[in-house]
Amino acid sequence: MIAIVDYGVGNLFSLRSSLETLGLDVVVTADPDKLCAADRIILPGVGAFGDAIQKLQATGLVPVLQTEAETKPLLGICLGMQLLFQTSYEFGQWQGLGFVPGAVCPLQPDLEAAGRAELKVPQIGWNALQILQNDPIFKYVKNGEYVYYVHSFYGKHCAANTLAVSEYAVPVPGVVKAGRVYGMQFHPEKSGDTGLRLLKAFAEL
Repeated sequence: MIAIVDYGVGNLFSLRSSLETLGLDVVVTADPDKLCAADRIILPGVGAFGDAIQKLQATGLVPVLQTEAETKPLLGICLGMQLLFQTSYEFGQWQGLGFVPGAVCPLQPDLEAAGRAELKVPQIGWNALQILQNDPIFKYVKNGEYVYYVHSFYGKHCAANTLAVSEYAVPVPGVVKAGRVYGMQFHPEKSGDTGLRLLKAFAEL
């Protein structure tokens, strides 16, 4: 069973539908017992980091996630991936869950520094995934397949934990990993067949 963490942030319906399309047993829950009983956990998220981490902390689930991630795969998606990092600089400075070394930083200043200030922020749309490290999460996808992004902030100082990037004037970490914890900056549930195949691989970890 895959448990999707329900903490008031995230498009849970499309994610659940994608997993059910794959024939997987899914529960959307904020119940610690159900998270502990699950084989795998997915942490979704849309919106701002500060609001999301505060809502997650308010559920009391942070220590549960930190404990469960020691023994089972956990996947953070979009903002859920960013919550996995140590720190975020989105409208202030916030402490994340600390699974992935590094920081979540604004995209716009780095686009300007790269001489590409004309690129739109947020990055919205399809971008090719460049696989940097072999990993079972890529079991069913090939290098260069396209995935769907919606984000204004991105992970930095995390090269050792970055499995794949997408170029947007700067290399945006698309997939990160630390132990059994994975993060996807893009939305696999909105990335068509490629996204379904990534979710299928996660379900088989």
